Amino acid sequence: MNRMLALAAGLLMAGSTTALAHSNEARQIAQRSAIEEGRQNGSITWLEGRKLRKEQAEIMRVEAELKADGHLSARDKRILHAMQDEAEGHIIAEQTDGRRRWRLLPRVGN
Repeated sequence: MNRMLALAAGLLMAGSTTALAHSNEARQIAQRSAIEEGRQNGSITWLEGRKLRKEQAEIMRVEAELKADGHLSARDKRILHAMQDEAEGHIIAEQTDGRRRWRLLPRVGN
């Protein structure tokens, strides 16, 4: 029993460490793949996908602007993190809003 408890605690700590090490780039890649997955399965429509990809491009633009001086300060990281949190919420909302691409229609656009 103690062995199972130790294993569970170890897995929990490893998971939280991984979450903390999640970089901005990795998070953007995960968000872009979630958008693409939603486009593939029809839970995100073409127009919703365009809007979400535009939001991702804006995050990348702001990140490049903040990195112009060579590094990201703690304030810059908080700004990017807040933008990514908001984008993640938008992705989830679009995936679960009930609007879907009709199965008979082909998937068009990116």
